[in-house]
Amino acid sequence: MPGTRNSGLLALGGIALAAVLAVLGHLEVSDDLNPWSLTVSDFAVSDRGGVIDTAMAVLAAATVVLLPALRRAGAGRLAGTLLVAWSAGLLAAAVVPTNEPGLPMDTAAYLHRYASVVAFLALPVAGWLLARPLGGRAAGWLRGLALTSLLLAAVMVWSAYPGDRLLIGLAERVLILAEVALLAVVAATLAGRRVGGVAVPRGWEHRPLAEVAREVTPARGA
Repeated sequence: MPGTRNSGLLALGGIALAAVLAVLGHLEVSDDLNPWSLTVSDFAVSDRGGVIDTAMAVLAAATVVLLPALRRAGAGRLAGTLLVAWSAGLLAAAVVPTNEPGLPMDTAAYLHRYASVVAFLALPVAGWLLARPLGGRAAGWLRGLALTSLLLAAVMVWSAYPGDRLLIGLAERVLILAEVALLAVVAATLAGRRVGGVAVPRGWEHRPLAEVAREVTPARGA
């Protein structure tokens, strides 16, 4: 359906823009900040309201764009709720800053932390649930990226507590890369759901075009 395809394309554009903004945000900060030992939030707090916060808001908006298309694709209510939780967590983390590196955590910093935790956990679970309705090659990618994201989230938890923040920045950035890739797979799958200008039902995306044409063309004399 045109609406589904357009939603996927619009979301892909938002994901790409968010990625570019995040990279720019890392290039603009002080050289004293170490990306291997400091989180993205530590970078963002040095430039409140800057491009990293904007990137998080854009990524949240790109997710919201996908929700109507995913409902049309057969996604369940739980998957949609988890995607809303991911978007809300991103927005909350963008609006409420963490503390400056080295300072004790205050209420805002704790709110920022747990909003991020909700977002990081909600998206991979949603991706796993979306594997079945989206089907095809996307299903394997979504399940693989979901499991990778949960594993990396566990690594982050270990680093944040018993690991004394060892390489926490590296772990978080790889986790973010996996989760953004998961979201991009969802958007790209929806964007590709047309064959020759004809809306393609689920499960037909990878069938031969001639076979699809026979089934969507009315029988002569009907």
